[in-house]
Parts: sequence; structure tokens; C-alpha cells
Amino acid sequence: MEELIARATEIISEHGAWAGPIVGILAFGESLAVIGLFIPATALMIAVGGLLGAGSIDPVPVLACAAFGAILGDWVSYRIGRRIGPSIYRRWPLNRHRSMVARARLFFRRYGFVSIFLGRFLGPIRATIPLVAGVMEMDQRRFQLANVTSALLWVPVIFAPGYFAVKSMGSVEHITEAHLLGIGAIVAVLTIAATAIAARLLGRVDRKRGAGRLSPASLD
Repeated sequence: MEELIARATEIISEHGAWAGPIVGILAFGESLAVIGLFIPATALMIAVGGLLGAGSIDPVPVLACAAFGAILGDWVSYRIGRRIGPSIYRRWPLNRHRSMVARARLFFRRYGFVSIFLGRFLGPIRATIPLVAGVMEMDQRRFQLANVTSALLWVPVIFAPGYFAVKSMGSVEHITEAHLLGIGAIVAVLTIAATAIAARLLGRVDRKRGAGRLSPASLD
């Protein structure tokens, strides 16, 4: 995985004109229903943040494409859910992740509009909430408002660790393995914190709704 991230970062650095489209595709994949769970876009985008801090690539197209990709990924997920409806829960691959889907449904029922915004920053449900919103036919204008505003905030947040790490070091060459480990530790802490918040919120929903009302078995 580290080799893949390093190679992808090298390609983006060497082909600056393609940096924007590549990052846009990464953000799109990260936000797309289910697929986002299997794409290491977060680590790559942190590395891209380092390239932005070093001035190796133009920030304007990168930021714009990242925001567009994130918005489009959630929008496509929403449209898929709205188009197919509840039967999508019984199809592959969602039928292999019933517990995750049930919790995402509970989270959306409890927090509605806010769940779309928060879901962007909470790894365990990021790739599922927009799909659930579509299945439950959330108003499109409200969904897009949460989708766009959360994406515009998420993009600088995801680039920030790498950007500030390089800025503090002066250049990419000055970043040692210890610095990379430090950045990784920070990212790990933030990820754990986000996961803990998600688990706490989902647990609160479970207690309020009751485990029996929307258990994984109810997806059949």
C-alpha cells in the first residue's frame, strides 16, 4: 500500500497538468457508495497536500477538481439509491454489509440533513449515507446543500496535514521518516476520533430506535 501511494504521488508530481483530474477521480471514488471503502484516497490526498505545500503543483485546479469529485461521488450515490430503491439493500455488495447499512439508515433517520454533512467526515458511514438518503427520497435541494457545503469544507481539511507538514519543514526533501510517522500518527488519531464519534452517535441511535426495528434482518 505504501508503495502504491508513493508511486501515485510521484506520478502526480511529475505530471502537474494531470494533478487536478487525478485528484478529482480520487475524491470521486472516495465518496462513491461502497467503493469508497476500498480506495486509499485519504492517504493519497494527504500526500497531495504535501505537494501543494511544496508548491510542486498548482492548487487551483487540484482544489476545484477535488471538490467537484467529492460532490459528484455523493450525488451519484444519491441517484443510485433513489433510482433503485430499497431493493438495493438486498443486492451485492450491500447484502454482505447489512449491519453497516442498517446503522447508516438509523443514523440518517435520526439526524437527517446533518447526517449528510457529518457523514463526509466519518469514515464508517461516508460511503453509505448518500445512498441511503436517495433510497429514502430525501429532498434533492436539501441533499445538494449538505453535499456541496460539506465537500467544500472536507477538501481543505483532507489536504491540511500534508500541506502544513511540508510548510513547517520548508520542502519535501526535508521531511524525514520520523516526520512521516508523526503525520501518520496524527491521521490515525483523527481517524480513531472520527470512528469513535460515529460509533457513539450510531449507538445513541440504536438505543433510541431499538435494535429490533431496523436490524440487519429487516433488510430482507
